[in-house]
Amino acid sequence: MKPLEPNKKLDIEQILQDLKDYHPKRKGWAWREPAPNLTLGPFTYKDVSKPLPGKSVPLMSAHNFNNVDPQPLPVITTEIASGRFEDDIRRMRMAAHHGADHIMVIRTAGQSHFDGLIEGSPQGVGGVPVTRKQVRAQRKALDLIEEEVGRPINYHSYVSGVAGPEVAVMFAEEGVNGCHQDPQYNVIYRNINMIRSFVDACESKKIIAWAGMAQIDGAHNANATAAQAWKVTPELMAQHAINSLFSSNVGVLKTNICLSTVPPTATPGPCVYMDLPYAVALREFFREYRMRAQMNTKYIESSARDATVTHVLNMLVSKLTSADIQSTITPDEGRNVPWHIYNIEACDTAKQTLVGLDGLMEMVELKKEGPLRDNAREIQERAVLFMEEILEIGGYFSAVEEGFFVDSGFYPEREDDGIRRAVDGGVGAGTVIKRAADYMAPVTAHYGYNNVAQYDPNAVDDPALLIGGCTFECPDKIIFIDELDDTDNVYVRMEENKQYRSGKLIKPEMEWMADGVVHVNLFFPTDRRIAEAAAIQAGKRMNLTDVAVVSREIMQESEGTRVEITGKFPFDIDVTKLVIPPEPETLSDEEIKADISHKPMTVVCATVGEDEHSVGLREIIDIKHGGIEKYGIKVHYLGTSVPIEKLVDAAIEVNADAILASTIISHDDIHYKNIANIDRIAREKGVRDKLIFIAGGTQITPETAVKNGADAGFGRGCKGAHVAAFLVKKRNSV
Repeated sequence: MKPLEPNKKLDIEQILQDLKDYHPKRKGWAWREPAPNLTLGPFTYKDVSKPLPGKSVPLMSAHNFNNVDPQPLPVITTEIASGRFEDDIRRMRMAAHHGADHIMVIRTAGQSHFDGLIEGSPQGVGGVPVTRKQVRAQRKALDLIEEEVGRPINYHSYVSGVAGPEVAVMFAEEGVNGCHQDPQYNVIYRNINMIRSFVDACESKKIIAWAGMAQIDGAHNANATAAQAWKVTPELMAQHAINSLFSSNVGVLKTNICLSTVPPTATPGPCVYMDLPYAVALREFFREYRMRAQMNTKYIESSARDATVTHVLNMLVSKLTSADIQSTITPDEGRNVPWHIYNIEACDTAKQTLVGLDGLMEMVELKKEGPLRDNAREIQERAVLFMEEILEIGGYFSAVEEGFFVDSGFYPEREDDGIRRAVDGGVGAGTVIKRAADYMAPVTAHYGYNNVAQYDPNAVDDPALLIGGCTFECPDKIIFIDELDDTDNVYVRMEENKQYRSGKLIKPEMEWMADGVVHVNLFFPTDRRIAEAAAIQAGKRMNLTDVAVVSREIMQESEGTRVEITGKFPFDIDVTKLVIPPEPETLSDEEIKADISHKPMTVVCATVGEDEHSVGLREIIDIKHGGIEKYGIKVHYLGTSVPIEKLVDAAIEVNADAILASTIISHDDIHYKNIANIDRIAREKGVRDKLIFIAGGTQITPETAVKNGADAGFGRGCKGAHVAAFLVKKRNSV
């Protein structure tokens, strides 16, 4: 396929073409490459990774620093689960451009209980149906995306459930780089028979080892399930120990075994004080393994602000304890508002936080004594006692039957409310059958005795030699099934929204192409119940359909409530009929300097009215900020809170060519009233036609500024070059 072009959409139709012949370009997990003491722009970073050589989107404030885009050292995860893999591909590209290099696809609800591979590409609920076609299409897209950004992109999903070994084989064939595999997750959280789960795990882990996948466990589900999550930390340690050692003994490299950690506490609790000892305890016990730091979503209730602060605090713990992978489970995980933009914002939050904390460990260190070490030691001791009791009562299976796991007590306390499973119960019970004495499978990465010697002694270590290589070595042997369902497949879905893929018609979207869903924040000066009813009514009056309240936050029980609603925007927007304002016209620095040198220019400027903001105006005028002074324009700066008449009088006194008025405060439209008054006073004094009048500020829109009497208005993103170019052009046009 041709490389992606940054100014063109990723062509989903092209991705789907010739899928039966496509094979991944690489296998195995890729870690970031450290770049200590990296200098980018004016900064030197202590513990970041190599920057992206291709396309990326820097943080919003980076425009002040030549758009530098430092990349943190941990791998950054984004999690995707819209139900339509074709739309998730677009999300993947956006995430990669914002720094994500671990794309984790959440599978559809209930797929743990499917007893085989799904074929085709049906639509999912609560996730994407993980099928060969879906995996191959997304890996094909990611092969292009990683070339575009210049860094390997790890692709990830779940090797668990009743069909775990079959899924593992498919993942190894299709170039999947990471996976969740934890037989305890199957047993406790998906009620899969424990014998079946552990036997399947042997085969799955052997395949994971062959493919070089990173394996992540599911122990974190204990604190996601527990009522008071911090009380299960000893259990979490025991679960990590069981799965990590199991995986290592089967053959997975310890450097590819990742303990999935979730800080168990959240504010208003003293979360760092409680979570940091657990993180320290975990790192000390499992120092040979990797840490995948997930984020706490358990206690998220309403606002994106609440979720973001929780995640930033979690990342402080990650930084203090050197996480290898930083997950970015987004605010929608706890609020069930799965927006594209929240995936991207979460990647930016991780990048901004971790880069902001760069070099922290050169300035601070964790105390060797005191409550941090005492609490970490206590968690470790409780974990050891927990494991000892598991062994005393007969092992893991017996412990599950006795309800050891997700008990609300802080071990050795017990509340007897743990999850219980019977050794002979659960999905898949009674399906484990002892191999026949002459069992043999001529495949690579097979677990257990395989009777190969009776056929060819030379093939003992590689049974696939008996058939000239299995699908791992010979991908052409893979049978690719395109679609099985005539009505539920990607082609049908794409035909339904075909008119939006051309780019001529667009609609807002939340999860899927042109789903029309919008998200609106409203505030009403009343109590919660009235505010919710009013919000729904407001959404309907905006012509939204299917309006629903997704969150509410009380500001004060009688004075006001903030309400978030979603609804569907029922109209199409024809791009060809949009009136798009032209980009600000600019001149080169040389052209501006030559014009000012030929004909000098003087301007008078100030922040007017009762406005004391000065930073924005100083960046427009000061030479050190690249302001208009660098072109030779003579500036008389009057300061802040300058009366309007004084600004006009000063322009008359120095015989200025132009007035620059900055006005930031916008209450009661005072910014536009000030603009109108400057125009009025200049006319009353008979100088308006002699002066170029420019108004600027973050709340200014060009059209409204001109409507109120200015010659031009400059808002957010304006630079000195824009203002200088306008001054020169305006003067020369008179």
